[in-house]
Formats: sequence, structure tokens, C-alpha cells
Amino acid sequence: MSAIVSSQQEKAEGASFPAVPVGLRAASPVILLLVLGFLAPLVTVAAYAFATPKSFDVFRSFTLANFAAIVEPTNTVWTSFVWSLSFALATTVLLAVIAYPIAYGLNRMFGKWAGFVSVLFVFPLFVSENVRLYGWVLFFIKNGVLDGGLKWLGFSGGPELLYTPGATLFGMLYVYLPFMLFPMSLGLAMIPRDLVDAARDLGAGRLMIWREIELPLAMPGILIGMLLTFVLGAGAIAESKILGGQSVITIAQDIEIAFTYAQNWPLGSALALLLVVIVSGLALFMLSKLDLDRILGRR
Repeated sequence: MSAIVSSQQEKAEGASFPAVPVGLRAASPVILLLVLGFLAPLVTVAAYAFATPKSFDVFRSFTLANFAAIVEPTNTVWTSFVWSLSFALATTVLLAVIAYPIAYGLNRMFGKWAGFVSVLFVFPLFVSENVRLYGWVLFFIKNGVLDGGLKWLGFSGGPELLYTPGATLFGMLYVYLPFMLFPMSLGLAMIPRDLVDAARDLGAGRLMIWREIELPLAMPGILIGMLLTFVLGAGAIAESKILGGQSVITIAQDIEIAFTYAQNWPLGSALALLLVVIVSGLALFMLSKLDLDRILGRR
């Protein structure tokens, strides 16, 4: 009798205090990491954005003065936003065009080893970005590798490419190529070759196979690569400083100046928060205009 009573009590306690699901317990370390590594810094930046200008009164004051300073007609910070978003968009579009043939060739030539070969393109990421960009400075600079090599061959010299907006764009294409190529290669590797062969046997042409089979099945990887490239490109700073010679000022550089030289953390936080809102809004807007169900092959 006592065993039955204790069993009923345990059931009642279990009903009052439901057990935590196993999946939630297993994911708790990842959730904690995301809270500490992503959510906490974002909340802190958002709090600083509404703090008193040129102060450290975070969580103790609330003002819109930092955002008012950004939208003042005399403030040229909006040109930095335009440059950053334009560079990010151009980098995304150009890399999508450049990386797709490379990823397609890798999958056709290496088959199941395409993912491993794609990793080789990631190896430059183990070297500091600044070191790689300064290597291109030595290549493009006057009397450098390109200019000196052309003069040695009897030409008048190389073109003036360094410290221009074009050099900034080239640097971004070089730096962010792996971030576009790797997801795209994985997306193309998921295409069943039997499906392509069956379509060819049924009389489908090469263009139809690409449009109706290969592109839709590879689109998840392409979208991930484009989204990743655009987000990273919008926050690019080293390319404009090293290769571009600050011929144009990106928004990330304005944020850096606000946090360092100007010691105006609230203004820098307001710029950073505004950049996050704009980039997130543009990304969500573009995704909303795409028929993801059709792209992902759900209908």
C-alpha cells in the first residue's frame, strides 16, 4: 500500500514539475554560449547606443541624441553606409558569378572529393587577412611585382590600381571568395548524378537540366554563400584601409574611429546598431521576395 502511495506522489510531483526535455538539456551549453557570446554583447551595444554622448553611462541614461547626430544634414556618415552596402552587394553578385563555375568544375572533376578540395580554398584563412592584403600591396605598388615585372619585360609599367575603390573591391573579392565557394560547392555536391542522367536520357537539354534540376537543388548552398558574403562584406574595413588607402571610408571604419580616436562609444554603438538593422532588414527583405519553397524543391 505504501508503495502505491509513494508512486502516486511521484506521479503528482512529476505532473507539477515536468521534467526538462533531454534535447533542451543537451543544447544548454550551446544556448549558454550563444547568450554569452552573441546576445550579451548585442544588448550591451544597444544599451550604449541610447546612452549620453561621449560618456559611459550605459544602462543609466536613455537618449536619442546619438541617432539625431547621425541624421544631421552636415553629417556625411551616410556616404559610408552607401559605400559599404554597395561594395557588399557588388562583391556578392560578382562572387556568385565567379564561384559558381569553379564550384561546378570542382564537383564534375573531383566528385565526392569536391568538398575536400574546396577546403583547400579555405587554407588562406589561416593566414592573417592583413598579411595577405599587404602581399597584394607589394604586388600592385609602384616598382612592385607587377610594375617591376612589366618594366623588366620592356613595357612602360603597370597601371595605377592601388589605393582606389577598384582595389578595395578586388580585395573583398579575394578575401570573401572562400565564404562563397565553400557553401556553393556543398550545395552542388548534393545534386544526385542519377537524376541528371535520367533527365538527359528523357531528352532534356543542358540548359533545361541546369534550370530545372541543378540550380534549384544547389540553391540552398548558393543562398547561404550569398548571405554570408553580403553580411561580411557590409562590415569590411581592412580592404578599404590597406588596398584602398582610405580613398573611400566604409561604415566599419567610422565605427572604429568612434570607439577609438573619438572615444565616443555611444555614437559608435548607434552606428553599429543601425548597420545591424539595415543589413538584417535587407537580408530579410530579399529572402521574403524569393520563393523559398520552389527553390528548395518543396513544390
